[in-house]
Amino acid sequence: MLNRREALLAGVTAGLLSAPARAAQQSGAWPAFPAEEIELWPGIPPGAPPILPVEQVIETGNAQRHGRMVKGIARPRMKVFRPSKPNGAALLVTPGGGYSVIVIDVEGYQIGPWLAERGWTVFVLYYRLPGEGWANRADVPLADAQRAMRLIRARAAQYGVDPDKVGALGFSAGGHVCGDLATRSEARVYDPVDAADRLSARPAIAAPIYAVQSMRLPLAHQGSRDMLLGPEPSPDVQRAHSPAQNVSAATPPCFLAHAEDDTVVSVENTLEMRAALKAAGVKVETHLFTAGEHGLGLPGPAGEPARRWKELFVAWARAQGLG
Repeated sequence: MLNRREALLAGVTAGLLSAPARAAQQSGAWPAFPAEEIELWPGIPPGAPPILPVEQVIETGNAQRHGRMVKGIARPRMKVFRPSKPNGAALLVTPGGGYSVIVIDVEGYQIGPWLAERGWTVFVLYYRLPGEGWANRADVPLADAQRAMRLIRARAAQYGVDPDKVGALGFSAGGHVCGDLATRSEARVYDPVDAADRLSARPAIAAPIYAVQSMRLPLAHQGSRDMLLGPEPSPDVQRAHSPAQNVSAATPPCFLAHAEDDTVVSVENTLEMRAALKAAGVKVETHLFTAGEHGLGLPGPAGEPARRWKELFVAWARAQGLG
């Protein structure tokens, strides 16, 4: 039997699908990759290897329930989900995948339409994977996330977005990207390329969901740590890339959600992040669920509280003035 993380990677879920996506799934079709996209970098991204990785889409589901994953990302970009009635707020969404792939359907293309139906303009980020030959590997995902935030703000008028109402939401390893962005938004991890880079990369709110956080063993998720930092990282490198170690009063308000029975990424990652946020005086909303494993919102017993995390997030975001 598949565990929750295996089910997530196989795409056997409809819990986050919008009504049109559910109808498409039931008919055997699947929503196409959104046509509208924003390239992050002019030309080849910084720190490129001599031979660029070749992008691959890996299908782990079936004709009825796709579960696409992507790797070999040499052209980092954002896919855009526009709402029919914009509420003026935007979210940068960073899917997970252990820093070895990006789980683009389950943690990107399903939550994107759901949020867009509620007025959010959603930008799903294809970030570069650190183990694919890029220089300064540990900061490559953060560089893409910073650049993405700045581009969203630079084009805010085009999308009907208030540049002060741009948040970040990430899952698993993508939750680490989100947490890193929240705590190191102004760290210089790339050389400015245009006027957009004069804008702030700090998200107005951040929501690392069942997130990889610590890079210290035994708490760290080993696979994500190995891909991000390489073999045998020093204590200083581990600390520099553990978001709880970088929380400050400048960190934006955070929404945290995790299941106690998550055997892939320990809930202690979220507890450590919460403690750091509280110590710094940063507003934090925390939801810990008895059951839900890794991949909140996947099919489970009717009424399972973990399946309600997204409604809780939207209510909290609105209370912060977004949405």
